[in-house]
Amino acid sequence: MGLGFGRKLAVLVLATVCGGAGAANTNAKRIRDIAVERCSTCHGPTGQSSNSLFPKLSGQNAAYLVQQMFNFKSGARRSTVMEPQLADLSGDDIVQLASHFSDEKLNPRRVPDKALAEAGRNVYLLGNPNSGVPACAVCHGPTARGGQMLPRLAGQHAEYLELQLRRFIDRSRPTDQTLMHSVASKLTEDEIRSVSYFLSGLD
Repeated sequence: MGLGFGRKLAVLVLATVCGGAGAANTNAKRIRDIAVERCSTCHGPTGQSSNSLFPKLSGQNAAYLVQQMFNFKSGARRSTVMEPQLADLSGDDIVQLASHFSDEKLNPRRVPDKALAEAGRNVYLLGNPNSGVPACAVCHGPTARGGQMLPRLAGQHAEYLELQLRRFIDRSRPTDQTLMHSVASKLTEDEIRSVSYFLSGLD
């Protein structure tokens, strides 16, 4: 799936959210029921996951959530847990479910280790010129809110971010943004830990 697919998803999200308000209101209870019945065990009823093994979905960019759910549904991104949860959902269901979680407020964690957070801040904003690591902010933005097809990293579980960076390194996680494989492979263990910790405390 390339950038063309990403643009189509963004259009689908905007068309559904902006152009189908009446239908969305009619279907709102069903979408909330899906969120509770299928998603809450791992991600919490509002997407504010309390288990760092599972990502927070609340406040995440809707188009990015749509893309990832389609990736799970199609098998492009493998998960024996996610695939059956999405198997019978329509494209419209997925778009509305993404909008539901995107509209929820995300709560960052408190980060008491100021030195570790500052080290991570430097990696995020400046990168590491000595090892060729670019600043994460170039793609994900100065406040780590991402973009249409790039995830919001601000407020995400540090442990989950660390896990995903390691999966990019060993390429067990495929991605449309193939630059992540190269960038992650240049990070040291200390950089992975510090930048993830820093991001977890951002609002």
